[in-house]
Amino acid sequence: MQGITIGQYIPGESVIHKADPRLKIAITILTMVLLLILDSFYSLLLSAVFVITAFLISGISLRYAIKGLKPVIYIVIFTMVLNIFFSTGTPIYTLGFITITKEGLVTSALISTRILLLISAGSLMTYTTTPLVLTVGIEKLMLPLKYLKVPTAEIAMMISIALRFIPTLMEETEKIMKAQAARGADIGTGNIIQRAKSFIPILIPLFISSFKRADDLAIAMDSRCYHGSEGRTSISELRYGRVDLAIFMVYILFVAAALVLQYVL
Repeated sequence: MQGITIGQYIPGESVIHKADPRLKIAITILTMVLLLILDSFYSLLLSAVFVITAFLISGISLRYAIKGLKPVIYIVIFTMVLNIFFSTGTPIYTLGFITITKEGLVTSALISTRILLLISAGSLMTYTTTPLVLTVGIEKLMLPLKYLKVPTAEIAMMISIALRFIPTLMEETEKIMKAQAARGADIGTGNIIQRAKSFIPILIPLFISSFKRADDLAIAMDSRCYHGSEGRTSISELRYGRVDLAIFMVYILFVAAALVLQYVL
C-alpha cells in the first residue's frame, strides 16, 4: 500500500511544474488515448522514451516513479501470463497442454508496457500539479460544458478530491494494518485465499475512517461557504506562455513521430 504514489504532489521548479495545468491535463489525456491506439514496438518504445524524458525534465526521481508502479506489478504479471500461455500463434515451447507462442510473448510485452506507461503518464501530472491548480485547470477545460448546464466546477472539485484521496486512503490502510499486526493479527501471510480473508477485518475500519474524513471535508467546505461555481473566483489565473507553446510543439512532434512509426514504417 505504501508504494502507491499517484495523487501526490512533489514541489519543484521545472518547466513541467510551471506549465499550464490545462495543457498538462490535455496532454495526459491525449497520451493515454494514443497509448491505447499504438501497438507497434517502435512507437511504444518512443512513447517510453518520451515519458522517461518528461520525468527527467521534471526533476522527479525515476526510482520514485518506479516505486509508484509497484502496486500494479501483479496486474502486469497476470496479464503477461494470460497472453503468454493462452495466445495462439507460432509455438516456441510446449509443456503438456501449455504452449508458449511468439505472438503471445510479443503481445504480453506490448500490453505490459502500455499499462506501465498509462500509469506513469497519469502520475506525472499529479506529481507536478498542486491540487488547487489542478482543480482550476479541469474546470477551465470543461468550461464549454457549462453552457449546457453541466456543473463543471463541482465535477472538477470531485475529480481533484478523488485524486488526492488515493494516497490518503493508502496511508490510512497502512496505519490500520500496522495497528492490527501489533495486536497479533496475521496479515499478508499464507496462500492467496488466506491473505484475502486477512484483509476483510481491515475494510470495516477503513470504510468508517473514509466516511469520517469525507464528512470532515464536507463540514470544512460548508463552513467556508462553498457553493460550487456560483459567484466563485480563483486565486490562480491561468495564462498560456512561451513555455507552454514550446511544450505543445514538442508534444506535436512526438505524436507525429509515433503515428509515423505506427502506420508508415
